[in-house]
Amino acid sequence: MGGKSMLPTTPRSPQTGIFAMGTASQLYLELDRVRPASGLGFVRAIAGLREPRTTMAGVNLVVGFRPELWRRLRPRGIPSGFTGFNRDLRGADGYRMPATQHDAVLWFSGVSQDVVFDEARASLRALDSVAKVADEVVGWPYQHDRDLSGFVDGSENPTLLEAPGVAIIPEGRAGAGGSVLLLQKWHHDASRWEALSTTAQEHVIGRSKPDSVELDPKPADSHVGRTDQDKFGRIFRRNVPYGTVTDHGTMFVGFCASPLPLVRMLESMAGIPDGVRDSLTRYTEPQTGAFYFVPSIEAIREFASVAESRG
Repeated sequence: MGGKSMLPTTPRSPQTGIFAMGTASQLYLELDRVRPASGLGFVRAIAGLREPRTTMAGVNLVVGFRPELWRRLRPRGIPSGFTGFNRDLRGADGYRMPATQHDAVLWFSGVSQDVVFDEARASLRALDSVAKVADEVVGWPYQHDRDLSGFVDGSENPTLLEAPGVAIIPEGRAGAGGSVLLLQKWHHDASRWEALSTTAQEHVIGRSKPDSVELDPKPADSHVGRTDQDKFGRIFRRNVPYGTVTDHGTMFVGFCASPLPLVRMLESMAGIPDGVRDSLTRYTEPQTGAFYFVPSIEAIREFASVAESRG
């Protein structure tokens, strides 16, 4: 009324699992709605399971939704213009990042795989009438903070004190307390990568392998050069390795207060602005790509409360 903002004025809290570092076991379940389940019923069902699951057996659960789905239910509760990864991203030399957008993601993390397994199965039983699993990936740490290329992953990550300012939408903005999540599964061509010398690998990444020092000068087509956060904006990464000895790679799990830095980094990697592709894309291939809106705890609870009152 009277032209005043209709955005929430009470503080909104991010889902705590975003920042729960040090968890050894990870599981990503991407879900699609089972028709004829409504979008509202789908969100209510997921909201209804989030709170108890995060307080049981030392398991963290972060939930995110297709941006268009959340916008239909809360038009002012999500950043303007934020959409799903609905079309393939095509770059230089016919390069392609596939769009595999789904309706929701459940990200479980915990101290051990058995508790993650049990809580994920319990969650799927609770969602059986409204959701089906579209993709499932198990993640785990490798040599403390390295990915399966052998390099330190997330060298430019903010500290945990700084991370909320990077990953979480601030108060006074649409979607406050929430976050933008980019989720991609990257398959490594281990044979081609391991055939390179250490020096050649370092030029691809743009950092030294033993101690992750940025090369000076850094190659323009290096991964560091093509994803320069000083240029595109900062993000908070929770990447983990996934897979088996014969089929493995990296789950890119990137959080940001805005989709723009993430989109610009992807475009730069694909060589869209200038025809120069990220060298790393010649040794690792994206197999999935999706954007999700990760609402605040309070926004999730609003739907859970409705489900309980009508249940």
